[in-house]
Amino acid sequence: MEEFRQKAGNGNVHVFTYDEMRVATRNFRPDQILGEGGFGIVYKGVLDENVRPCFKYTLVAVKELNPEGFQGDREWLAEVNYLGEFSHPNLVKLIGYCCEDDHRLLVYEYMACGSLEKHLFRRVCLTMPWPTRMKVALGAAKGLAFLHGAERSVIYRDFKTSNILLDADYNAKLSDFGLAKEGPMGDQTHVSTRVMGTYGYAAPEYVMTGHLTARSDVYGYGVVLLEMLIGRKAMDRSRPSREHNLAEWARPLLVHNRKLLKIIDPRMEGQYAVKALQKVANVAYYCLSPNPKGRPTMSQVVEILESLRDLPENGGGPLLQAGAAAVTLFEAPKGTAGEGDRVR
Repeated sequence: MEEFRQKAGNGNVHVFTYDEMRVATRNFRPDQILGEGGFGIVYKGVLDENVRPCFKYTLVAVKELNPEGFQGDREWLAEVNYLGEFSHPNLVKLIGYCCEDDHRLLVYEYMACGSLEKHLFRRVCLTMPWPTRMKVALGAAKGLAFLHGAERSVIYRDFKTSNILLDADYNAKLSDFGLAKEGPMGDQTHVSTRVMGTYGYAAPEYVMTGHLTARSDVYGYGVVLLEMLIGRKAMDRSRPSREHNLAEWARPLLVHNRKLLKIIDPRMEGQYAVKALQKVANVAYYCLSPNPKGRPTMSQVVEILESLRDLPENGGGPLLQAGAAAVTLFEAPKGTAGEGDRVR
């Protein structure tokens, strides 16, 4: 950390004092809390002339690391380094940080609509409509594709609904880079690492071996897409035992179109074109392939989701009969698709 302090203050982000953070959050008032988790507490704050004379009024989110929490200095530094280095419309913007004594804080742009998790699972009165879900799915896919396509690829490693934040226009942005890792270099096929992440979203081969690749993120993306399609959480132990793990239960049903209609989130009835639903279900199916080589890249996912814009908003013909050929999505490298996962 000492070396980091000496290098602090690259041109992209502000370095704040703890006193400035007190002012921005009204002395960390409880009524300013936006959320909390294993890492600590997130406060709503304001940067203005009271914080520094040069600041114009800007709403921000201030994350204060809990020294006793799950996230330590290493994860905090990873977040500063990645978000300080990268700039993309689908990554949350890091405005600055505070690293004073034992205090560790991060200052982000304020995301007015909160997390995707909140909209899918915590709000009873408001339902996120199909077009908004697809906008979020595309934005989040673009964020992951950007990370995977960086000069030195970055594996996000914790893709889930609570880490996808939404601005006032429901533009999706990835947040929380504490578990992100640089991808394999040169002849390396994977990065070996301690298994971290969230159960239900982590790719099976990563859980079993600790071998991490960009395709591990693709699996997590498939789980989130499934949550948006079906309206259920990745893990739900209140359901019958065979339905606890959403991906394991739902994946076989995605390519049987009558079964697909029965499991789709009923709150979206009448909002989607049948062909669009089939395409998105197939994206989720292949993203969740047990064989990582049978999964598409995130840039391929972006391409497929962008093609949905050409389809009508709702309506469409009747669903295909169960067992009919799946919509062709992408070409897997020859000899890599797993048994039962052929691209058709």
